[in-house]
Amino acid sequence: MLQEPGHGLDLVGATKAGHQLFFANMTFARRGAPPLSPEQRAPWKRRDQHNLPGSGAAAEFGGQMALFDLAPDPKALAERVRREDNDLTRYCAAIVREHAARAGWSKRQRNDVTRSLRMLQGLRPTPTAKVRATDVLQLRQYSGNVISTIDVLAAAGLLIEDRPTRVERYFAAKTSTLPPVMKDQLEVWLEVLTNGARRPPRQIPRDPKTIIAHILGIEPIIHAWAAAGFQSFAEVTRADITAALDETKGRRHIAGNGLKSLFTILKGRRLIFANPTRGMKASPKATNTPLALDAAVIRGELNSPDPVVALAVALVAFHALTGQQVRELKLTDIRDGHLAVADRYIPLAGPVRTRLTAWLDHRNRTWPGTANPHLLINRRTAPRLLPVSSQFPWSGLTLRPRVLREDRILHEIHATGGDIRRVCDLFGLSVEGATRYLGTLEHPDLTLESQRVPRT
Repeated sequence: MLQEPGHGLDLVGATKAGHQLFFANMTFARRGAPPLSPEQRAPWKRRDQHNLPGSGAAAEFGGQMALFDLAPDPKALAERVRREDNDLTRYCAAIVREHAARAGWSKRQRNDVTRSLRMLQGLRPTPTAKVRATDVLQLRQYSGNVISTIDVLAAAGLLIEDRPTRVERYFAAKTSTLPPVMKDQLEVWLEVLTNGARRPPRQIPRDPKTIIAHILGIEPIIHAWAAAGFQSFAEVTRADITAALDETKGRRHIAGNGLKSLFTILKGRRLIFANPTRGMKASPKATNTPLALDAAVIRGELNSPDPVVALAVALVAFHALTGQQVRELKLTDIRDGHLAVADRYIPLAGPVRTRLTAWLDHRNRTWPGTANPHLLINRRTAPRLLPVSSQFPWSGLTLRPRVLREDRILHEIHATGGDIRRVCDLFGLSVEGATRYLGTLEHPDLTLESQRVPRT
């Protein structure tokens, strides 16, 4: 305003009278605004069943960094909860109704989600800002509903997903004590594996299970290098890698793959001078001989007082399903006494039918209004449409589905005298996978107990 044509800006003259500064998003009028006309005010006065998502002030997203990080005032938060409505609850009202009807929410759960949205209105930095998922996690200390509230906010387009993923949490736990340079290099490697790379050398994103396997394989090796005084992966030589792999026995294959991935990416990003794994042959996969389980342990879990445990163990023990197949089974997959799994149509064994009936009775009594289509549900997934986690219901048991499935296949290979074709058709195995069990038939140190789980 004060600059003259042909002359430079006089900063001293411009600041002579002082400058007035303003805080962002602090100039909106709280009181004294002119009253709205009935046409303008009507949508906000209607009950929630008439409000549509995407209308109102909550749809005007804004992003503003906080100047101070202050804990919310419990009294002010409680006051907001007691209010009948606010912008956020009105904006999400139709989505809450839709989720409640689709997932079979109870009236109490729907009220809990509405109450949580009222609290989030007070936690938002500005009245029109999106909500961070980490802010929703704070609702636990106020007895708020977290999971269902996050689902509603995501459906409304109001959620900023800033929670660390499972891979990021696992990576942080395994690399927190490494030297700074090595840790920075590993973070570059993780970034490329997670999001891929569009500039040469290009790479597609890897599956999270593959990334975790890489971290699991290289974690003891890189910690040993850090303990030996290495500060950067540029100091690692081919001899160091060979010596580390020679000391690694059971995880040699995944360790070799993880190291090749690490050094290839670091060389492509010019963080190291040379790739010491270039030209190295992949280590062969480690194989083990399947062993039979104790029949008493299997019978004990089959007769568990928990109906979901008894059913899950029965499905694996009698029909050799994988843990993922049990987790993804739906109610419609069981019909006319048969179980439909992929392209297999399996007649259910009598003990499995008994445990299935007990579980369905318990399921209907505990969650009569659930709309979850999966066979196995728990308190966390009953109000949602997702399957249970991989740890349910195996957490706390002495058996694991993979080991129990191996025991079932091992029993079948002995009962059929090594009929590879029958085993492949019955369990959906490849010839290579079934051959692994064939080696136990004439093994001098392996014998199968006569008392096993009945075959079907």
